[in-house]
This record gives sequence, structure tokens and C-alpha cells, in this order.
Amino acid sequence: MEDPLYASPSAGLPPQTALHTGRAVFTEAYAVIPHGVMRDIVTSYLPHWADTRAWVIARPLSGFSETFSQYIMEVFPGGGSSQPEPNPEAEGVLFVVAGQASLTIDGKTHLLKPGGYAFIPPASAWSLFNKSTEPLRFHWVRKRYEPVAGIASPTGFVANENDEPIIWMPGTSNRWGTTRFVDPTDLRHDMHVNIVTLEPGAVIPFEETHVMEHGLYVLEGKAVYRLNRDWVEVEAGDFMWLRAFCPQACYAGPGRFRYLLYKDVNRHMKLGL
Repeated sequence: MEDPLYASPSAGLPPQTALHTGRAVFTEAYAVIPHGVMRDIVTSYLPHWADTRAWVIARPLSGFSETFSQYIMEVFPGGGSSQPEPNPEAEGVLFVVAGQASLTIDGKTHLLKPGGYAFIPPASAWSLFNKSTEPLRFHWVRKRYEPVAGIASPTGFVANENDEPIIWMPGTSNRWGTTRFVDPTDLRHDMHVNIVTLEPGAVIPFEETHVMEHGLYVLEGKAVYRLNRDWVEVEAGDFMWLRAFCPQACYAGPGRFRYLLYKDVNRHMKLGL
């Protein structure tokens, strides 16, 4: 595989002469947030984070998607946090798309470069700083961990996608595959954050319709993506947010198409409140 590319928000502001893209949409089953609307004016600032801003691209919404939040964090040189996570029940995944992160988990420090991935268990002692001279951008996916009696909580780890194989789907001639950072059968984990790769012309050849909520951030390329009743054009930097059971399929191309994928897994369905 070629060296990976990683899109990130456009930032800035479009000129007053710009036309609306017309691609941003929020429906009963899905939302599409194009990269062109991820501008300075929609950033947020978080407690105990210095010289940092965030694009909040998903948050729990009653009756829509209720399991996770997803931020794109931008940390300027010298910025970061020694108190990043306010909720001791929250687990997290970090995925670096630009710059370098100095991440300390339970007393051990790791340097995360583009493609760097970290799983942070609930109630972890961790901190993150940008000690470089360039801005740092990374995805931060947060979920309230669901413990199960008799099953241990997962442990933290760091990785880089360049060191992980793509697991190709059978019968696709190595054209549709997933880079997994957690064994799907490891029931300690109740969420997966993976990278899906479709080579030019590859397809998801049926309408996947399943219980997981999804966040799909397009890291590279473009595609025509089926969301519920609609075929939608998406490209690098766009975010797709899917409610449970939203049908999805895909035609990729003309280049390689890759996205960062969140889904909730490995737990019984809640019955009532």
C-alpha cells in the first residue's frame, strides 16, 4: 500500500463570494458534514485544554445516535492538557492525522505521529501535549464504557496503522479491507475504531443494515456512498454520521478511498431505561 494520506478540516473562512456547497445534510437516519463547513467559526474550546480547539462532529443525541462523541482536536505548539478527560467512565481512541502528540498514559510517554493510534481505558491517568513546532491534529472518539460482570476491562495501548495489516474481505481480490486495532472477538472492548480501505473501483456490494451506530471520517479519496434512501458523493475530509440500522453501501474511486470508522460492538441491547 502507498504511504497513507490523512485529510483534516479546512479551517479558515470561505470568501464572501463563495457559493454554498449544498452537501451538508441532517436527516432522520444520517448526517453528512462536508469538510468545507468545518471552519473556524464552528470550533469549540474545552476545559483544561490550553492552546487547543475542537471541531465536534458527533455527540450523543436522543433518538438519533446515542453511544459516542467524536472531536477533531487541533493543538497548537506548546498546547495540550494534563486533565483531558472529565468523565472517569469514558474510554477513548485517539488517531493522529497531522503533527506529533506526546501522550502519557499511566506514567509511560509515547510519541504519536500521523497514523498513530491510542486506546485509553476508562479511569486512566493520561495527558497529551504538543511539544513540536507545528500544529497537531487528531481525532478523539469518546464512549461511556459498558462493563460486564466476569469480563475484565480492556487495557490501554498505542499503535500505528503503518504497522498493522489490512484484513481483506474474502472474494474481493484484496480491494476492500479493514485495518483493525482490536481483535473483534475480544469482548473486553465495546467499541471499535478501524480504518476501512477500498481500492479504486471497489464496492460494498449490498446495503449493510445493522445495529451499530457509525461515524465515518473520510481520510483519503472520494466515493459515492449509499445512506438510507440516498446516494451521496463524499470526499476526503467529509464526515458521515449514521444512526443504527441506516442502510449503507459504496462505490469507490477513482482513487483509493479510506475512512476512519467508529462502531459500538459486543454488548446486549438495553431494554428500556
